[in-house]
Amino acid sequence: MRFDLARIFPFLNWRSLVTADSLKADVYAGFTNAAIVLPQGVAFATIAGLPPEYGLYTAMITPIVAALFGSSLVMVSGPTTAISAIVLATLEGFAEPGTAEFIQLVLLLTIMVGVFQFAAGLARLGGLVSFVSHSVMTGFTAAAALLIGVSQLSGVMGIVVERGGNVFERAFHIYQAIGDINWTALAIAMVTLLVTILLRLFAKQLPGFLIALAAGGLFGWLIDAEAKGVSMIGALPATFPTFAPPTFTFSLLGQLTQGAAAIALVGLLEAVSIGRAFAIRRHERFDSSQEMIGQGMSNMVGGFFQAYAGSGSFTRSGVNAEAGARTPISAICSSLFLALILLLVAPLVAYIPTPAMAGLILYVAYKLIDFREFYHVFETSRSETFVLVVTFISGVAIELDFAIYVGVIASLSVFLNKSAHPSLRVSTPTVSRSGRRKFRNADMHNLPECPQILSVRLDGPLYFGSAEHVEREFRRLERTRYNQKHVVLYLKGVGEVDLAGADLLIEEIRQIKKRGGSFEIVALYPPLLRRLRRFHVIEEIGEDNLHISKGDAIAAAVTRIDPEICRACRLRVFLECSKLAGAEEAAAEKAAEAAERAERVAEETDGA
Repeated sequence: MRFDLARIFPFLNWRSLVTADSLKADVYAGFTNAAIVLPQGVAFATIAGLPPEYGLYTAMITPIVAALFGSSLVMVSGPTTAISAIVLATLEGFAEPGTAEFIQLVLLLTIMVGVFQFAAGLARLGGLVSFVSHSVMTGFTAAAALLIGVSQLSGVMGIVVERGGNVFERAFHIYQAIGDINWTALAIAMVTLLVTILLRLFAKQLPGFLIALAAGGLFGWLIDAEAKGVSMIGALPATFPTFAPPTFTFSLLGQLTQGAAAIALVGLLEAVSIGRAFAIRRHERFDSSQEMIGQGMSNMVGGFFQAYAGSGSFTRSGVNAEAGARTPISAICSSLFLALILLLVAPLVAYIPTPAMAGLILYVAYKLIDFREFYHVFETSRSETFVLVVTFISGVAIELDFAIYVGVIASLSVFLNKSAHPSLRVSTPTVSRSGRRKFRNADMHNLPECPQILSVRLDGPLYFGSAEHVEREFRRLERTRYNQKHVVLYLKGVGEVDLAGADLLIEEIRQIKKRGGSFEIVALYPPLLRRLRRFHVIEEIGEDNLHISKGDAIAAAVTRIDPEICRACRLRVFLECSKLAGAEEAAAEKAAEAAERAERVAEETDGA
């Protein structure tokens, strides 16, 4: 077996894409990204309950490792809003946010997240992410947005409240302290928020977050905010991250496992969905499992270098792509430029008022809620609406990390419910404009059916989970169409049959035979045919009753029907009926009926 070095070092797959032109484009895109992530890093660290430098460390370390070991060519990783919110929600009950103990827990949690993600990638579980519906992330992100917004209201108002709890509990704490509002803090937050909104409306090309923070800081300096009790973010203790393994006890690992698993799942959902979206848009290859490995390694390494859990950032990835990035070199350049920019502006961070940062985060939280997607889901799908609402309510009323589990379980339940209720529909042929025979749903189109032959189509898997439903459908058809005892079962839409499904088919075949009927099966898919043989279904019906086309099956069924019933029938549903007894009389009657209709139409036309 040939050893593939690129499986271990995936950056070898794209190194040939690096040219002088691509390098120029990637350097420009990296610089653009660095200017954006500076205020984002500070804001997201605040959301996570960390000092601002930890958001910047994450924006330096995570993108480099994810770029080298991931799969996307343009996705940029780093701190994200949703993950920051879960980090805070997970660890608030263990330590006071911002303290040394809290920071150690965050770094340990980050490493655990990386281990979960790395293991999922090695197990090639990338395809499983597709089973988690988009409604889960929509509902979860909206709940995270509300939690973030409510948690920042104390900073906006300049009040001190009890931390922790769900959205309603936090809102109640704010209500209790509403009389202690610092109006100077509120004014600074509103100025920052207003500048952010105006820049996003009228000057999107400018680094709006950075300018808004500068405006809030300048306004605070002009009114001497610090003297009026407004707190400042404070100076960064160090510009660059250092190697600092977290301390821990084994008992902590068990306590943090649930939160780490939730963050790992959210991070993978974000990264894989972003990476896949850009790969499709740019016609590039994307390996979900390799991206999981890259995300896992970025968090494992980041946890040892003062970075907290990160993932793919849609905003930064979008900016990266729009700026002309061609390879992951752009993400690496973004980290390097961020370090250079910090050398110049790090001292200025100390003068940013806390309410200014809180006002900016309120805007970020608002933009997280996808109102258009909410409306789209509510309008189009009941099942997805259920998933979205359950996830959202769980995140708002219970715990944010628990909400992702609820959403995933609800999403999988909807999927399983659909697979357990495959469609079993009666089909009848009609002649299209081109003269070809097509089988359509008899009930939906109100089409005539053969008095003796029942043609049904099964769409969906036939397995232990759906066998009971399919059996009920067969019993319903037996009650309403008892005389149609020659069954043609079309299995074109069936991709899976297990032992329980095969046993059901064998039982139905025996029931039909007891009633004096026959059973024909139409199946084309080779793996399906192998299963039908292995489970003795073909043995039960006989090789002569297995067909590769519906026409052959109908032709075989027609030879087994009662000719006396057929002689009196005038419907002649199938083309094969033209060769049976009574066909000439039926054709003559149809011709007479057609002539009579034509005569009536002519009379009505003349009268008009």
